[in-house]
Parts: sequence; C-alpha cells; structure tokens
Amino acid sequence: MNTLLRQAIVIVGLSSASLLAGMSAHAALPFFSSDKDEIPSLAPMLEETTPAVVSISVEGTQVARQRVPDMFRYFFGGPSEQLQERPFRGLGSGVIIDAEKGYVVTNSHVVANADEITVTLTDGREMSAKKLGEDEQSDVALLRIEPDDLTAVKLANSDELRVGDFVVAIGNPFGLSQTVTSGIVSALGRSGLNIGGYEDFIQTDAAINRGNSGGALVNLRGELVGINTAIFGPNGGNVGIGFAIPSNMMKALVDQIVEFGEVRRGLLGILGSDVDAGLAEAMNAEVNIGAFVSEVTPDSAADKAGLQAGDIITAVNGNKLSGFQELRAKVASLGAGAEITVEVLRQGERLELDVTLGDATDMTVTAEEIHPALEGAELSNGEDNRGNRGVEVTAIEQRSPAARIGLQENDVIVGVNRTRVETVTDLRANIDDAAGVIALNVRRGNATLYLVIR
Repeated sequence: MNTLLRQAIVIVGLSSASLLAGMSAHAALPFFSSDKDEIPSLAPMLEETTPAVVSISVEGTQVARQRVPDMFRYFFGGPSEQLQERPFRGLGSGVIIDAEKGYVVTNSHVVANADEITVTLTDGREMSAKKLGEDEQSDVALLRIEPDDLTAVKLANSDELRVGDFVVAIGNPFGLSQTVTSGIVSALGRSGLNIGGYEDFIQTDAAINRGNSGGALVNLRGELVGINTAIFGPNGGNVGIGFAIPSNMMKALVDQIVEFGEVRRGLLGILGSDVDAGLAEAMNAEVNIGAFVSEVTPDSAADKAGLQAGDIITAVNGNKLSGFQELRAKVASLGAGAEITVEVLRQGERLELDVTLGDATDMTVTAEEIHPALEGAELSNGEDNRGNRGVEVTAIEQRSPAARIGLQENDVIVGVNRTRVETVTDLRANIDDAAGVIALNVRRGNATLYLVIR
C-alpha cells in the first residue's frame, strides 16, 4: 500500500467517529478490516474482488516477412519477400464481468492472432476460452469461458471518477501470480498516446507492468472502474504512469459485441480540434477546454441535431469533455443509434442538443472530401482478403489525382503514417491530424504497399 493511501486511511479511521456521525468504520468504508478495526486494510475488499481477475495465456502463429537477398533472386528468381509463420506465446490478464454467461474482458492485443486461449482462475482451474469479438482500435476483446462457479466484478460508473480517487490495480505482471498495487487517479480523458485509434484513458500511478494488460482497475468498493491497458516508461517498466480503459467505454463496446458480434461505431459527423486558450480568445469563448467544431458534414447526425461550425462542445450526457479526441472516443464507443445530449457553447449562449448517432460502419464518401489528392476515388468501409477492416476503394476515375498517386479499385487502406485505420471516419481523422508527407498503408490482394501523398 502506498504511503499516501495508508495515511489517508489511518486519518479516516482515527476520525471516523466525528466524520461518520456514529457509524462504524467498516460499515461505511468497505476497505476496512472486518475483524480488526484497529488495523485498516484493503484485504476484505480484495478477498471478494480478486477471484474475478484471471490470468490469460495464448498460443498462436505470427506471419513475418523476410526479404530475399538480391543475389539469391538473381540466380533463382522468385519474389522479393518470403512469408514465414512463427509460433508465439503470450501472457496477460482478464476480468470476469458476467459469471452466469462466462464473459471475460481483456485487451485486444493480449489475444491478437491467438489460436488457443487459456484462462486460469485464482483457484487454479484452467479453462479454454473462445473469443467472441474484439475491437483493435479501442483495445478491447470479449472472451467466453464455461460458467462454472465463477465470480464476477461489479461495474462502477467511470464517469463519476475524479482525479485523486484511490484505485487498486489487479493483474499478473511478468507472468507472476496475481499481484495487487494501489494508487490514485492521476488524470482523466488522456489521449494522443498512439496506443489505439480511440483513446480516452484513465491515468493512474498504481504500478502497472507487462502482464497487467487486461487486468482490473477497481475503486475501494471493489467495483471495476477500468481495464488496465498500457504503461508509459523508457524500458517498458512502471514509472508511475499507467493507463486504463474506462469501464463505461468498455461496457458500451462489449454490449455491441454481444448483440452484433462486432463493434458498430457511432458517428457524429463533424471535424474539429481541441479548444485551447488561443482558440478560445479568437472565438471570444468563455471556456478553455472542450471540442471545437470546424465543419459539420451535411445530412449527418450532427447536422440533423442542429450543430454548427464554430460551436464548442463542452459535455456529453452531462460529463465534461477535455478535448476533441475524448469526444471522438466517447461517440465511437457509444455505438450507432445511441441517443446522446451534447452541451454546446455558441456565441456566448449555452445550448443542449439531442443527437441520435449515425453508423460509422455504413458510410461511403467521395474521397476528395477527405484530401484533394484523393479526388476521383470513392471510399467505403470494407475488409481486405484477410478479413482485416479498412477503407476500400470501391471506384476510381482514370487519370484522376487518386489514380496518379497509385490507388486502384479494390485497394484497402489500413493505415495512415503507421496508425491503423478501420473506417472512413478513422481515415479522415488521421489525415486531418497528419502534417507534411502522408503515407497510406494499402493492402492490394496479398501484397502490402505504401502510397505517398506530398
């Protein structure tokens, strides 16, 4: 237990009579020991919570590309690259969120390319798991195991988290058996880490290390507030900066996987940026944070709800926004058809607008709307021949700018400047964020290539 947590609990314990107006300490504060009131402890809470956190081991094969030496090809011919399959093993953590159905949540990167997934419970039982679905862009995957005498964790409302709240991280770092660390919420709404396409992370100083991925971040009631997903450190070790996916975001994505077998992202239909002091001054706005709307797509969900270019979105469903990327992540995770309320500042007037989100997976656009160099191409959400999601070129005009940079019909764009894209919305957002030269990662049949926009 870190010093700050120990001091805070001891202070609460010593002053509980006056603060709680006669209520017993362990009745009001569930992290107190139930049989030794004089020694505050997290043990009672952990005894109920840790059985819901599991260890995950995976086995599979990865396809690696190896360049064939020019001399070898000179004598024997053949392709410039060879594909090799290499076996791999990996370890991570997971959280049981539904004991009756056997649902286990983990990170997508923990089970990526896995042929076999094994879940080990805290009582030593091993179970084979089936992957029901995943979302690489948000780094969430849903597994199912045999629902045999399982313990699930209760979900908290992560929108109620505050900076400074105490949290506990539970997982299996470095392949060790279950480990518990404690800390506080250091920040909320973190983005721009290039970990995934949709980022709205909880930052914590509770120690998170390799192998904790997919584990639980809980509050002092033992309720799940986040799924541990990443660390920030020079050597991949803990330096007091860890990140977790908020439980509300995870729940919205999991509900879509359960219902549809996939994530159907919500679409607002705007372009924009973060609000800063300079922009606020230029717009004569009273706020210095939020999401600035620079463009509204015609006939989009935003357009139908009455959003306008120049608006500043300050909150979604009553929860304040830190910036545009947080708005983007919330909208995408809530899903197509979700009804939300956005709070808007427009020329000094505060408005509330009701929006029914569109479907980002059902979208076809003329590419020149995204970038002038793509003029002449028609783009829609699709898949390559390996089943990976991307932006498909469904039509292209001969001798158009898009044709001149090398795009062809049936190409699938899967990345922009090494950042993964799955939808037209992803492509638009990443091109908007790119500066200078733009490199499109394109799948063409079995080949992978890069096309450059200067």
